[in-house]
Amino acid sequence: MEISNQWDAQWEVSEELAYQLISNQFPELGSKIIQKLGNGWDNTVFTVGNEYVFRFPRREIAINLLKVEGNILPKLKDFLSIPYPIPLFFGQADDGYPAPFLGYTYLPGEFPIGLTDAQRTASSKKLAKFLRGLHSVPEQIAVENGIQQDHRNLTDIAARKERLQQFISDIGTHFSEEVYNELTKYLDELNVDRVKPKNVLLHGDLHFKNMLVDQDGIISGIIDWGDVNIGHPACDLNVVYSFLPPETRADFFMEYGEIDEESKRLARLIAIYIPILIMMQAIDEQDARVVDEARATIERALAD
Repeated sequence: MEISNQWDAQWEVSEELAYQLISNQFPELGSKIIQKLGNGWDNTVFTVGNEYVFRFPRREIAINLLKVEGNILPKLKDFLSIPYPIPLFFGQADDGYPAPFLGYTYLPGEFPIGLTDAQRTASSKKLAKFLRGLHSVPEQIAVENGIQQDHRNLTDIAARKERLQQFISDIGTHFSEEVYNELTKYLDELNVDRVKPKNVLLHGDLHFKNMLVDQDGIISGIIDWGDVNIGHPACDLNVVYSFLPPETRADFFMEYGEIDEESKRLARLIAIYIPILIMMQAIDEQDARVVDEARATIERALAD
């Protein structure tokens, strides 16, 4: 199969196939209703009753990521202060499906789309405490469980800047003239090629489609740990710029701890880079709600 976009699937998983795989390998779940929840870049996700979520790789690159995730997540329970999915069911390739798959505890909640600034502010210290805990996980635990080191080379600002310039050119018509000019000005003034490496355990892909909020709009879960890696804390700290209003950022760092300006520069870049990619996929899939949220995220990340 020809892959034209980074998010295109190499194989699809239907509800029928998901039911067949789950019920054959875990007969105790065969009586539960299985429904497709959605697609990420790497996985197709299904709910099983109201108790479990199963993720099936849709691209070859996701297979090892899922295996690593299955190894490390059970080891993090003493470090993390926000609920996250715990792997319980380890499925194997079968019935013509070429990849292993995982079943987790189900976390209720919604994506943080359309929140008010007050709702975002209310989660500031909770997010800071969570990331402080995650980034305190001993590196040896990560290494022993097969976690790779910065496998996406996120500290390479020059390469990310070059890609962003192309992406913005491709989807420029989806921004107002004012925001488009702010983006190009921001990139023109970004004159750092790379930041010094730092090593902590990272979620690795922290953005609004991997976060859940409760009925009050308060952070209630962190999901999709497929890009967990050892790398620069700024890659997770992008949420300070992408999720939080500017006036709340100081409160976050009071709880998390202060970071240097170089780290803040990388965090802001990732805060723009990730939602640009989300926006591109949403445009391709004609998902106007996600396009709007990604655009608002980018505007928030640019604001001081």
